[in-house]
Amino acid sequence: MSEGLLLDLIIETHAGLERQGPGSPEATAKALSFLDNSPGKISRVADLGCGTGGQTMLLAQNIAGSITGVDIIPSFIDIFNDTAKKLNLQERVNGIVGSIENLSFQKDEFDLIWSEGAIDSIGFENGLTHWNSFLKKGGYIAVTCPSWLTGEHPIEVEKFWGDAGSRLDTIAHNISIMQKTGYNILATFALPEKCWTDNYFTPRQTAEKILLEKYAGNKTAEDFIENNKYEVALYSKYKQHYGYVFYIGKKM
Repeated sequence: MSEGLLLDLIIETHAGLERQGPGSPEATAKALSFLDNSPGKISRVADLGCGTGGQTMLLAQNIAGSITGVDIIPSFIDIFNDTAKKLNLQERVNGIVGSIENLSFQKDEFDLIWSEGAIDSIGFENGLTHWNSFLKKGGYIAVTCPSWLTGEHPIEVEKFWGDAGSRLDTIAHNISIMQKTGYNILATFALPEKCWTDNYFTPRQTAEKILLEKYAGNKTAEDFIENNKYEVALYSKYKQHYGYVFYIGKKM
């Protein structure tokens, strides 16, 4: 499979979506409700792996401070900044191209680090460790990460996520990692099914139909879309065993 074309397919599939992974405004708002968001408490926020900013704009409408979104894909950041302007948030919300694994912010710069659907791409412990230094003491972190929800761990699911460069651990294991890397746990909760189906899989399938027409007969494109369909089938079959979980903590 051509790596260059594969990246293009991923970008083209996700650029027009409100979210680039499972989530919802309700889940974002619920996670935010566990933080002390009284005036002046949260003045600087980083949204890491922000994508096109679906959740970021919601944060900006509920937090008075400034928000910096970071994503490795330039076209996502272009959409992010265009959306901020359309919502008249550009004075407080700015997207920059960068790697969430190699941030260049100042030590103790942020009151809140947010990240939906991105931390597992660099490893849960690695991400929490690297991001800790950019967070003020007493600052908050809120991330979603795919996790096991039951004691049964189907091999088919484990292989799919492993092949995608990720891994699933139990909620208890991830809580222990958060504590080990310097955070007190405030809350955890699993994202409901509609965060996957209604808010991600269904919009993505619409984009895939357009791609199939554009790349008709191209095996790389066909394999990519087949893999996406397999992901949907896998979730449908095993959704009781795994899902994205929000982990909300406070820096010790």
